[in-house]
Amino acid sequence: MALSAVLFDVDGTLADTERDGHRLAFNQAFNELQLDWQWDIDLYGVLLQITGGKERIRFYLENYVPSFLGRNDLDEWITQIHKVKTRYFLNLLKEGRIPLRPGIKRLLDELRKNNIKIAIATTTTYENVSTLLQCTLGDDALSWFTVIGAGDIVPKKSLRQIFIIGYLANLACQPKIVLQLKIQKMD
Repeated sequence: MALSAVLFDVDGTLADTERDGHRLAFNQAFNELQLDWQWDIDLYGVLLQITGGKERIRFYLENYVPSFLGRNDLDEWITQIHKVKTRYFLNLLKEGRIPLRPGIKRLLDELRKNNIKIAIATTTTYENVSTLLQCTLGDDALSWFTVIGAGDIVPKKSLRQIFIIGYLANLACQPKIVLQLKIQKMD
């Protein structure tokens, strides 16, 4: 059976974005918004069990600082915190502070050389994905991927849901075996 397509996650798979990317950006956002919160590596490891940045903030509020839950504008406030965090995260990418994991560029080059379709299914946003790819692989990198499925296009963030919503059809392949690889390690 010949390999016809490879589907990648982003955070922790294409790049180690969590510990020194998203976590730092959250902390920068908290500082800008004058919140006395600091997500250290151990706490962030716990928070990574929650899928999605806004969902992670809500979980943190519910479990660590419940005094903030009484806000009338809670959903909007969480969205605002996340927007500030995203701005900092994109800056980290543009500054080149979040490289691809070792071997990823070579793997992508080999897949392309062998005409194997490559795609992405991720719970992060399309903007985060496109910025990462362009900053690490060049402006034409988006064209390398047959499909880029991101978490901001589905109502509930889960890789399973993103995968199911038509990506196999868009890849135009008939999978006999699907293997999902996701690296999740915080040290």
